[in-house]
Amino acid sequence: MTAWELRRATAADVPAIMELERSTFVTDAWSERTMRSEVAGEHGYYLVAFEPGEESRIDAYAGLLAPRGAGEGDIQTIAVAPHARRRGLARALMNDLIGEARSRGAQEIFLEVRDDNPGAQALYVSLGFEEIGVRPQYYQPDGVDAIVMRLAVPTPETTIA
Repeated sequence: MTAWELRRATAADVPAIMELERSTFVTDAWSERTMRSEVAGEHGYYLVAFEPGEESRIDAYAGLLAPRGAGEGDIQTIAVAPHARRRGLARALMNDLIGEARSRGAQEIFLEVRDDNPGAQALYVSLGFEEIGVRPQYYQPDGVDAIVMRLAVPTPETTIA
């Protein structure tokens, strides 16, 4: 089983992120300009995942928008390369984003997920997200509905060792 390293994304990662973005979201990929702005944004927190020693090959990325003190955050995007799926990488990225949102004072996190992506929906439910609405035909040009989900950010649990 591969163990990935996670680190904060930088502008230098954007070309590799865009390769994965375009191959994952074929019809509705973000522009490079948008991605660069998100990665560098003051209120964003973007992660990349790679195999040890392979920093230039991004196997996954994920992003959070959570201004400090705003009380809420939004999972902006997450993508995992096909060869790295179903191995816990998306869960690791999401847990890191949830932790970062908590550290920024978020009490709720929102996201949209494609109605035709049951695997992602199951992951989000397993992390405690609940469906709160639907945005009809949100994903264009495909006309696919977005399921809007919300997580009440759990407080960290401490246990006695």
